[in-house]
Amino acid sequence: MRTVLRRPDFRLLFGGLLASMTAESILLLALAIWVKDLTGSDGLAGATIFAVIAPMMLAPLVGWFVDRYPRRPFFVAANVVTAALLIPLFTVRDAGDVWVVYLVAALYGLSSITLGAALSGLIRELVPVELLAEANGLLQTVRQGMRLIGPLAGAALYAALGGGALAGIGIVGFLTAAAVVTALPTPPQVPSTVRLRWPAELGAGLRHLAGEPALRRALLGYGLGSLVMGFSESLIFAYVDQGLNRDAAFVGVLVTVQGVGGLLGGLCSPALVRRLGEVGTLAAGVAFFSPAALALAYPDIRLGFAAVLLAGVSIPLTMVGLHTLIQRRTPPTLVGRVAAATQAVVSGPQAFSIGAGALLVGFLDYRMLFALVGLATLIAGSYLWRGRHLSTPAGTRRPTPARPGIPAPRRPAEDSAGRPVATGPHRPPPG
Repeated sequence: MRTVLRRPDFRLLFGGLLASMTAESILLLALAIWVKDLTGSDGLAGATIFAVIAPMMLAPLVGWFVDRYPRRPFFVAANVVTAALLIPLFTVRDAGDVWVVYLVAALYGLSSITLGAALSGLIRELVPVELLAEANGLLQTVRQGMRLIGPLAGAALYAALGGGALAGIGIVGFLTAAAVVTALPTPPQVPSTVRLRWPAELGAGLRHLAGEPALRRALLGYGLGSLVMGFSESLIFAYVDQGLNRDAAFVGVLVTVQGVGGLLGGLCSPALVRRLGEVGTLAAGVAFFSPAALALAYPDIRLGFAAVLLAGVSIPLTMVGLHTLIQRRTPPTLVGRVAAATQAVVSGPQAFSIGAGALLVGFLDYRMLFALVGLATLIAGSYLWRGRHLSTPAGTRRPTPARPGIPAPRRPAEDSAGRPVATGPHRPPPG
């Protein structure tokens, strides 16, 4: 990771992202806690996360829009718009205003797709291919490491100052990111070699995902896991409330412990990509979620800490494996659409599972649901592991073979004076 940080352009981008990631780590969980306090409902608190993910159905349109503009100025503008979207949170006062939180959460989700697609393309332009895993691993390390302080700080600020203060912090974070990234030079846009009508361009990301074997396997396996992994967004509130008999704010403590695991997973992810390849790293991340979910089926605080720690390790492994695979297997002019389409394909099942979890937690025992999550993620991880050969580890990647029928030119032999000398069966006799 030190190698990629030696690049001045990436250091600048990293500084801007540090501000926005701080705002995200404080804000997102606090919105769910805010709804829990306003309504007293675990399901409605989990539905806040559902509102963030629901706009993922618009991802192909967002990706097409992102690919039409230079990455750096677009990323700056998107951060400014995201800051403006948080302003309505200052009007929330009681349970009758919960719809404002949901509206802001949905718009924030749409903005998150846009920022993610633009960031993926911007990293692909700034960072050499051989450093993509290090760049993604560093960002995931910091993102997950923010869970060490972000949720606790957010819960403390919410308890002391209310939700309006959290909205203010979010606004400052995104505006700071926009200001810092403005200093980045605008890389030259790679012109598209094929011009299609806009409906065809809109679906180009999905077609690329379906036609590339490694990406197809990654999305099928991760999508299967996402069908149940989203249950945990609502189940964790039931685990804290019914299992541990603690207030909803204790979820922030568990998420902080999860941040420790995320920090470890982020630090290890580049080395794991080099050893297992991108699909193998993704498989390990999904599989690690299985024992974590099974452990949460038993309400014991020590076991719970170990479970969320392991779940934290799994998150950066899946993200680094998937993002690096997309960036390495996608033409630069398609990165925005492919990244956005990936979010749609993965987050669609996840949004369904979050909504289903918010409903099921009111009718079924949360322990049974955690057991179901553990079994399903084990199956998904095994499916991905069987396809790990589709992305060869970086250390064993072989150079692209020469095209058949076109032998490489050979440098002629020379004598001691540097004059060309004929070789082979047609060499003339010395004379």
